[in-house]
Formats: sequence, C-alpha cells, structure tokens
Amino acid sequence: MRIIDIRETTRPIASPIRNAYIDFSKMTISLVAVVTDVVRDGRRVVGYGFNSNGRYGQGGLIRERFRDRILEAAPESLMNEAGDNLDPHRIWAAMMGNEKPGGHGERSVAVGTIDMAVWDAVAKIAGKPLFRLLARMHDRKADPRVFVYAAGGYYYPGKDNGALRAEMRSYLDRGYTVVKMKIGGAPIDEDRARIEAVLDEIGSQAQLAVDANGRFDLETGIAYAKMLRDYPLFWYEEIGDPLDFALQAAMSEFYDPPMATGENLFSHQDARNLLRYGGMRPDRDFLQFDCALSYGLVEYLRTLDVLRQFGWSPRRCIPHGGHQMSLNIAAGLGLGGNESYPDLFQPYGGFPDGVAVEDGHITMPDLPGIGFEGKADLAAEMRSLAE
Repeated sequence: MRIIDIRETTRPIASPIRNAYIDFSKMTISLVAVVTDVVRDGRRVVGYGFNSNGRYGQGGLIRERFRDRILEAAPESLMNEAGDNLDPHRIWAAMMGNEKPGGHGERSVAVGTIDMAVWDAVAKIAGKPLFRLLARMHDRKADPRVFVYAAGGYYYPGKDNGALRAEMRSYLDRGYTVVKMKIGGAPIDEDRARIEAVLDEIGSQAQLAVDANGRFDLETGIAYAKMLRDYPLFWYEEIGDPLDFALQAAMSEFYDPPMATGENLFSHQDARNLLRYGGMRPDRDFLQFDCALSYGLVEYLRTLDVLRQFGWSPRRCIPHGGHQMSLNIAAGLGLGGNESYPDLFQPYGGFPDGVAVEDGHITMPDLPGIGFEGKADLAAEMRSLAE
C-alpha cells in the first residue's frame, strides 16, 4: 500500500464580488489528488482536496516542497501501525520535515490542501464516511445532523438593498435559519441601511451575522460595535487584523453579544494566543479556524486540544470555508456547525447532490471518504485531474 502520485492543478474561482478587504475577481484554488495503489470496488482509490476561498492556489509550494517529501518517503513509514491503511499523522510529519517553526502563512494552506486529500483517501480505503471514521477514532458517537449558515451579502457592482434582500430571502427559502453579510466595505451609515434592510426582510425567520473581514482599526471597530448592538445579531465577525489580539480583547468592553474570529489564524499556536490574549468568551463567542487553511486536520486536532485546555467546547467552533471537509469534522468530532456558500465558489462549495437544508441543518449522507463524489459537478472536476 503506497501513494504513487500527488497531482495539483490551479483552477479559477473568480467572481466579481468583494468584501471589506479584497475582491475575488482573480481568485484561484489548488485542487490536489493523492493517488494510491489501492483498489476498492474496481476503482483506484484517489483522495482529493482543495484549499478554501480567500487564499490563492498553492501549486508552487505543493510541487516544489511538500509533494516530493511524501513521494520520496519509504512507503512503510507512511502507514499506520496495523499496516492496513495510510497514517495522516505520519504523512503530515513527512511533509513538514526540514521546516522551521513559525511562518504560518501560505505554507499552512499548501499542507492543509494535501492533508484534506490524504484524509479522503484514508476514509475511502477504510470504506467509511470520514465523519464516522473520525468518531470511531476518537471514541465518539457521530452525529450526521450538522448546523449550517448561509454566507453571502457581498458587495457587488450595481447591487442595491433590494437585491441584497432578495438574496437573503433566497437563503430562507432554502431552509437556512442564519445568514451572513459583509460590512466595512461602505460608509457606516450605508452599512446600517444594508443591515436594517436585511433584518426587515428576514424578520423572525432567521438571525443575521455580520463580517468585517479584519478591516477595522480599534476606533472604527468600536464605532460599528456601538451601532451593531442596537440589533439582535448572531455575531460580529473578524473586527480587526487577525493577529491584533489586543484589539479583539478591547472589543469585549464595547460589544457584549457574540463575536467570532479565527479564520485567518493558521496554527494551534496562533489559536492558543487568541485564547490567551484576545479576550474571547467561551460562553458566547465563536471560533472559525479552517483546517484547509491551517495545516489540515492533523493540526486542527491539536487546535481542539488547545481549546479543551482553555475550557472551550468544540461546539463553539463553526469553521470558515464552506467545504465538506469541515462538515465531516463537525459531524465526527462534535463541532458547532459549518459555514456554507449556497451560490458562490462552485463547484467546490455546497453539499452532495440531494442534500437539503432543513431548519438550518443538513444530514450527512453515508458516502465513503469526504463525500466529494456525491456532488456530480465537483466529482467531474476532480476526476479530470487523476482518473
């Protein structure tokens, strides 16, 4: 049993949308295939992975550093102790050989992308959905019902408040009970009008979260906090620079309702510093660490250990990214839910075909691996790379 190839291609997920910080007109993604010599049901087992939106494709790092470290390792060194499957932790260690501590930037995205494909292959070799395999590995009971919220509300050329209302209404019509919109990309009075338009549209049918994408300095973050506390929001997200823990801590003095952050922290060390110095409150706030951007599930397990040390429940974790990998982690390890992008970043976002949102939740189908093959447009994209 061995990995015989690792392939990467950089694909566009461009869209004429923007948040408070970046536009997505030239956004790319890395799609990775981990090809094994294992055959199941007459088909070679190939694990697939991709990085989350908001960070560009990592083909250079994957091809120049991380791919060859795996392929050059002795095959037996990458297997589990039983010798019946690959070991994601050993493969991760091989990838990270000769890497210095720190530098959790683009490197973490490249490793996280390969790690996703490794876990997909491991679950396929075991013949199980990844969420059930994770639950068994950690002596838990899998819960296939997962909370999801609809992320949207981007700034878009020519998009007025009427179009914003229609977008949010479409999410309610599809079964969502929490929706999210962007703020900070327009003057505060304009954002207030946008928020009020959405709240008027969704009424008591759903809750609204707002996301500043790390745009604000402390003064602006406070100004928005004073405005936002007039409304019953689900959370106020990523107020300032993700590494400005003092700013995040200060915000708790001005904003008592829930806040959320963490999607742009890429290691368990960064997560630990957020909990040490960021003033996050385990009784109400949410953590959004995204395994696909932060060295993968192997590292995410370390992050969950850090949370437990600080008295946080994994239920306070609702990862960024909207991908099926985090859905499996949520169902297998008891996270609080997952982000989703009903209309954006296709075919990589969304759920397997036939999976519907009901009362803000989806039910995971029993598909081997991460379940990518259950989404026809995504499966076609993936198989064009390696099958």
